[in-house]
Amino acid sequence: MGERLLAIDTASIACSVALFEDGALIASEYAEIGRGHAEKLIPMIAKLPERGHASRILVNYGPGSFTGVRIGISAAKALALAWSAEIHGYNCLALVAAQALDQLDQPQPVCVAMLAGHGEYFLQNFSGTGEPSDEFASLTPEQAASRVDADVIAGSAAVELAALVGGKKHFPILPNAAQISLVSRDMKNLPAKPNYGRKPDAQPAKPV
Repeated sequence: MGERLLAIDTASIACSVALFEDGALIASEYAEIGRGHAEKLIPMIAKLPERGHASRILVNYGPGSFTGVRIGISAAKALALAWSAEIHGYNCLALVAAQALDQLDQPQPVCVAMLAGHGEYFLQNFSGTGEPSDEFASLTPEQAASRVDADVIAGSAAVELAALVGGKKHFPILPNAAQISLVSRDMKNLPAKPNYGRKPDAQPAKPV
């Protein structure tokens, strides 16, 4: 058996896992479930060959839903501890950009827009090589429309944002762990620390 890598993605309404051996995908599971990642994730991993056992683990650290990001990172850290595995994180928007670029006939800039809750979008522009070309931001739809710097829009908010800016090519893509090989090595060798993208909805109660 060669070197195995387990990829975990729970940062959006999709839940996915993928197992690679020496860089080749050997098994994967994907489902768009909305909620219930905690109940779905471990059974999905258990369906993989040898229950997903790997020497390296990659996990989507966000931006994304608070619950989804926490579940993915917590599971990845627990498995890394149990297996004495190396663990790294990757950026949700970078994966979506890479998936969109893979669908284009030729490389060109891509703007990624993901639904962020409370009517906002997580937005970031990427070059034709999949590298970020500006800073990530959580924006209202109107703010996001003014920040689009590409003729291609990808992500869960792609349809809505394309309608706002008019005439842009769009791909309503969700991140899929099976596609992680599309992301550059530098962008999937990051610390597995959560990036929620927004402040928590619930704030600690102030002392009376």
